[in-house]
Amino acid sequence: MRNKYTLLLLVVGMVVSSDQLTKLYVDAVMMPQQSVAVIEHVFHLTYVRNPGGAFGILARAGRDVMRPLLLGLSALAVVAIVLIYRTTSQDRLVARLAFALVLGGAIGNLIDRIRLDEVIDFLDVHWYQYHWPAFNIADSAITIGVGLLCWDLLFGKLARH
Repeated sequence: MRNKYTLLLLVVGMVVSSDQLTKLYVDAVMMPQQSVAVIEHVFHLTYVRNPGGAFGILARAGRDVMRPLLLGLSALAVVAIVLIYRTTSQDRLVARLAFALVLGGAIGNLIDRIRLDEVIDFLDVHWYQYHWPAFNIADSAITIGVGLLCWDLLFGKLARH
C-alpha cells in the first residue's frame, strides 16, 4: 500500500461502520433481552446492554466509577494503538492489520459508551444452556486483532526472513 495509514483507515472504517450499523439495527428491531434463534442451541441474536467491561466484567460496579474508568481506558487504548501503529514497520502487514482491527473495535465500543453509557451486545454463542457472554462486531474485531498480534509475535519473524 502506498500510504502507511491506508490499511488503518480502511479497516477501522469497515469495523466501526459495520459495528455501529448492526447495533443500530438490533436496537431498532429488537427489545432488550429479546432472543432470536439463528441456529437452535448454538447461535442466537440476543439483545443485551452491557454497562461493564468486556464480557460484562465489573457490570455491577457503580456507573459513577465505571463510566470514567472505561471511557478513560478506551481513550488511552486508542491513543496507544495509533502511536504503536505509527512505529510499526511497513513489512509487518499482519501486525498492522491486527492493530487496525483492535483500534476499530475499541472505537466502536467507545462510541456506544459515549452515546449510551453502555455497549450493545447481540451475538450469543452457546451450546444448549452453556453460554459464552454475548458480544458484538467490535468485540470480535478486538479478539481477532489480538489473535493476529499473538500470531505475528510468535511466528512473524520467521515469515519475514
